[in-house]
Amino acid sequence: MADSKRLNIRHVTTYNYDVPVHYALQQLRLTPRNGQGQSVLDWSLTIEGGESQVTFDDQFLNHTELVKVAPGATEVRIISEGTVEVEDNAGVIGQHRGYAPLWLFEQQTDQTAPGPKIKALAKAVGEYQKDVDDIALLHALSAEVSKAVAYEIGQTDSTTTAEQSLTAGQGVCQDHAHIMISAARLLGFPARYVSGYLFMDDRIDQEATHAWCEVYTKGLGWVGFDVSNGISPDARYVRVAVGRDYRDSAPILGIRQGEGSENLQVALQVQQ
Repeated sequence: MADSKRLNIRHVTTYNYDVPVHYALQQLRLTPRNGQGQSVLDWSLTIEGGESQVTFDDQFLNHTELVKVAPGATEVRIISEGTVEVEDNAGVIGQHRGYAPLWLFEQQTDQTAPGPKIKALAKAVGEYQKDVDDIALLHALSAEVSKAVAYEIGQTDSTTTAEQSLTAGQGVCQDHAHIMISAARLLGFPARYVSGYLFMDDRIDQEATHAWCEVYTKGLGWVGFDVSNGISPDARYVRVAVGRDYRDSAPILGIRQGEGSENLQVALQVQQ
């Protein structure tokens, strides 16, 4: 495989509850996608303090697992690990696949709904870059989003909308992706959110998964853009789940009944 990387990933998520759990259900999207430039060589998911109820591929072809937390549990540990080989295709994923139609990715969601700031950004980029091809236009859009929103940890959370983070002028990779998706849709492109892993040259241990976006162009199909790093994804990027926004592709989403609070800890290692 030309210009590829073989990446080992270990992702451990631990929930601690200060009151024994009465009822809780978690939806996991932690298994990387197979095909379109990456091959999952081996992968395992271990759940301590809960039991898998069903596994399926959702409408976006994300491998999804529903886990019921053991009644009375005070800790749940989810260990997702394996090896993935990734090609460097300059961010090009190719033609659309899955049960969800392409037009679904043209529609805004609550998290990507554009307000005045995003509308102005999209209009400015569209007018300034009107004579260039789609890829040049989208790279210009990515650069403008990066310029407008400084990368700052702890200023936003998973519920922050694209308009809110652009207005604040700060955010993380999730916010960058949501803003670019919103603006790309305004410019007439289907766009989607991607959650996954990024191999970093300077460290093995990381504090969180990574996020970027993909935009559908008539010539190349889906093409990835990582606004936070100013590039299209290469062989260091492992795609796990895609969707219209963060909620469609979040690594873990859960519901819980009963009193008490929970504490979340994430330990992630990505190495070659």
